Amino acid sequence: MADIQDSDGPASSRAEAGPSRASSRTPGRRRDGGRAEREAEPKDPVERARAICLRLLTGTPRTRQQLADALRKREVPTEAAEEVLARFEDVGLIDDAAFAAAWVDSRHHSRGLARRALARELRTKGVDSTVIDEAVGRLDSEREEETAHALVVRKLRSTRGLDREKRLRRLAGMLARKGYSEGLALRVVRRALEEEGEDPEVLEEHFPGL
Repeated sequence: MADIQDSDGPASSRAEAGPSRASSRTPGRRRDGGRAEREAEPKDPVERARAICLRLLTGTPRTRQQLADALRKREVPTEAAEEVLARFEDVGLIDDAAFAAAWVDSRHHSRGLARRALARELRTKGVDSTVIDEAVGRLDSEREEETAHALVVRKLRSTRGLDREKRLRRLAGMLARKGYSEGLALRVVRRALEEEGEDPEVLEEHFPGL
């Protein structure tokens, strides 16, 4: 599951130079396209719900709740929406467990997010708590700590030259924002600083008992 990234190619340079006549017409075309899309949808509510879901699922997995929210915004009757969502689950077009597992693997690998942050993201997508627990449970503590260590090692260079207290806060804060617990964050930061050559006795003053 790839993350969407901003583009900084030649198109951005053209944008700085000002919109072209073609681009200035784009918003109108988008509005007309959206209206035409809605007008082309089937009148039967079940068929309409099916068409909306298939369009949303094209190229992008979604959770049942995400699709239900989309149908509700399009004012699809609840009964028709539930019928289509249940059918899509039966045939595997909706699979929250597979979605959650793929989300955990992708976001941990690409962003280094910890289990706590991953669970929070999945909750916002309407994934059931039992499914979330199973998905994040596959990410064991050892792997999580090694990922945290790799994140700190990559960040060390940019913190050189800062005083020790500020450096520690910045490194531990980076891990906290990614969902790592305070204890794990401090332990990993101390380990990385020792590997860099910091005096263990001096670090003990900042990390007592770790």
